[in-house]
Amino acid sequence: MTISKQQVVRWLDLAAEIFKEQQDFLTDLDREIGDADHGLNMNRGFQKVQEKLPGVADKDIGTIMKTTGMTLLSSIGGASGPLYGTFFIRSATSVMAKEELNLAELTQMLQNGVDGIVQRGKAEIGDKTMVDTWHGILESLNQEQETSFIDALDRAVAEAEKAMKGTIPLQAKKGRASYLGERSIGHQDPGATSTYLLFSALRSAAAQ
Repeated sequence: MTISKQQVVRWLDLAAEIFKEQQDFLTDLDREIGDADHGLNMNRGFQKVQEKLPGVADKDIGTIMKTTGMTLLSSIGGASGPLYGTFFIRSATSVMAKEELNLAELTQMLQNGVDGIVQRGKAEIGDKTMVDTWHGILESLNQEQETSFIDALDRAVAEAEKAMKGTIPLQAKKGRASYLGERSIGHQDPGATSTYLLFSALRSAAAQ
């Protein structure tokens, strides 16, 4: 099984709907340890992406991903714009000209994107950031390469949720939350949460 470029477009469209629905939830999380704007930023950025999708729906997956990244870079403020923008731009590098992706190609695409996040944000596993959730996703996908496509994504979603919730007892080492020191402990990281929502949308799109 593969994921087609039409399903990639559907993924981004679903993500826009999810971030619209979850704007207040993400903002409430960010109010506890950040600037209280993560939900607003993610919603605004992905609404702009949604507006661009009709214009790239007939393009290859790399072009779709790169366009998404450039759009997020130009429309999201704070730290999440550069990080998510970089994720999509870097993820495009291995999928230019591709019309569909198998599980290994999808995993490599996501890995490239996460490498970009790490290079840009300098975050490591355990720093209480979106990197924690991405690590859970990629570790799961790399272990499930012989599993069916949807089963592999299902297990990765479960690991993403575990990693997201695993940020609650951590002390933030990066970003605005790090200024709080030990007071950041006990709060779920907003970026780890938006990453979980984004990947859940991918799983939903792949099943359609």
